[in-house]
Amino acid sequence: MTQEITTRRENIGFLVASYVILVAAGVVGLRFNTPTTVTLRWVVVILLVTIAIVQARVPREGSPVWKVHLYLGVHGGLVAALMFLQPGWTMYPVLYFPPSVRAILALSVRPGAYWIAAYTVAIAASFAIRMDLSEGLIALFLYGVLYALFGAFTNAIVRADTARRESQALLAELQEAHRQLQEYAARIEELVVMEERNRLAREMHDTLGHRLTVASVQLEGAQRLCPTDPQRAASMVGTVREQVREALSELRSTVATLRTPVEADLQLPSSLRRLTAYFEEVTSLTIHQVLPDEMPDLPGAHRLALFRAAQELLTNVQRHAEASQGWLVLSVSDDAVKLLVSDDGRGLSVSAEQAGFGLRGLRERAAQLGGELHLEPRRGGGTQASFRVPLPGEGSDG
Repeated sequence: MTQEITTRRENIGFLVASYVILVAAGVVGLRFNTPTTVTLRWVVVILLVTIAIVQARVPREGSPVWKVHLYLGVHGGLVAALMFLQPGWTMYPVLYFPPSVRAILALSVRPGAYWIAAYTVAIAASFAIRMDLSEGLIALFLYGVLYALFGAFTNAIVRADTARRESQALLAELQEAHRQLQEYAARIEELVVMEERNRLAREMHDTLGHRLTVASVQLEGAQRLCPTDPQRAASMVGTVREQVREALSELRSTVATLRTPVEADLQLPSSLRRLTAYFEEVTSLTIHQVLPDEMPDLPGAHRLALFRAAQELLTNVQRHAEASQGWLVLSVSDDAVKLLVSDDGRGLSVSAEQAGFGLRGLRERAAQLGGELHLEPRRGGGTQASFRVPLPGEGSDG
């Protein structure tokens, strides 16, 4: 596996340094270790020129590994030929420095170390063959230590540069992750704001809408009774005044805490009994109740959702059904609590069901708890609404 850690400028600088080493070695070799014959001198010059050409043909980044090995072999072979032609303690062994660096940079550590070892053996062999064995052992020890230190230093540079590049890549990934987290946080904030607006809208509808609807019905009745029964009309106006006062109180509480303003501390059956009694009082409608004697310990969100459902569905009976009586049934099964509100009125049209904000709010409440809301015609006439939520820890079977 090849690796490339140098930039274009670094490659140019390294190539210039390689040529400086080559020129210095050539000058010393030709000047102070003069070849014995003119022919040998020209052979040395040709080898030096050939090495210069080879140094300019360094494999580019992404080249096949075999090209890198071929380059290192040819370069090393030419230097070995120089040392065999001009034996002795010359500068020619330093010509192995450039290919040694290339071996570490272009290959992984182990293949690079093999090439450095091969160059060291070539130096020692030239001394042993052309001079004597003792000179070869000395050269092996001396250049072996030198090239080992050189290779270790080069490898340390490679590892440091690799660590730097990995750190830069990690930093880029962290910056990208941070940017994405900021985007996600902004989206979550928008969703939270939208959810809070929807919840506030439902609270306002379920509290103020209910109170004001009752007040509107009472005022209509009082208006009709003014000419014939002023005393009863005044009583109804007093009821409206009380409704408006309670609506203002609930508005203040909703704006302050966004929580249910009534029935917070009561069990659900008790809350529904109070709601039904009050509803009968202000509307003159008869509501038949069927409530369980015992209820499981429901969370506040479940109690509030069922209470608001009863409040909204009874308000719809008053506003749309034109009914004379209604039914409110609360039942508990093994996995759910079910509220059933029905009437004997004219029924709820499909368009009204689809357009009603209150019904949409109830569906949202049910969905948040894993439940559901169903509306259907009642047997015998009228409308029947079923609001069902699963018990905590149970899934919805709808």
